[in-house]
Amino acid sequence: MLLVMDVGNTNITLGVFDGEKLEATFRITTKISRTSDEYGIVIRDLLLLNQIEAGDIQAVIVSSVVPNVMHSLTSSVLKYIHVLPIIVAPGIKTGIRIATENPRQIGADRIVDAVGAFELYGGPVIVIDYGTATTYDLVDASGAFVAGVTAPGIRTCAQALWEEAAKLPEIEIVKPKTILAQETISSMQAGLVYGQIGQTEYIIDHMKKESAFEHVKVVATGGLGKLIATETNSIDIYDPNLTLQGMRLIYEKQKGSL
Repeated sequence: MLLVMDVGNTNITLGVFDGEKLEATFRITTKISRTSDEYGIVIRDLLLLNQIEAGDIQAVIVSSVVPNVMHSLTSSVLKYIHVLPIIVAPGIKTGIRIATENPRQIGADRIVDAVGAFELYGGPVIVIDYGTATTYDLVDASGAFVAGVTAPGIRTCAQALWEEAAKLPEIEIVKPKTILAQETISSMQAGLVYGQIGQTEYIIDHMKKESAFEHVKVVATGGLGKLIATETNSIDIYDPNLTLQGMRLIYEKQKGSL
């Protein structure tokens, strides 16, 4: 079995693949400082809760945008799973050519999403990941990563509202019944959700126009991606496991060099 680990700014998302089948997924919080033993125990217990023994894991691949957790996390994999993890980093085989001004500035999470979208759905494709940041990345028909847009994520915007405005409360991020809000909570929900929908449609429209690519697919992923995808015709596919699938596909490309 293959364990894939996507280390984001908010959560670490883990998935276990048996061949191409995703057998289990689970999350742990990134922002809590943990030792290698703590990571190891948490990961081992989560595997066991999904009827998977640590000894069943034959390979591990990690994609991370949070460097300061990597020493403890990779040490935990070595100590508790007894596997040397593969790290998604510059030089790894991905099948995607980074055709931007500075390829090393492209985050591992964006590369993984691009691989998943291109390999599973073809190109040209716009890949949107609704995470701590909302990212829009364009991959052409040849599999080249040609451009990307970075915007604040929905939760990031919401947190800025209730932390910076003293009288605004912390709220649940859901679509309100109407955009014509008449009280504070639904007015914030309307601004956040409809604002994100508008941003999504505007950015997609301009990426399509400026690239001049025909028949561009739009694939979305990320925790709140489903909320937005169901409210706009600009998104063709919502795939909640796109990042995990992208890591599986990258791992498959490494097999000949392992």
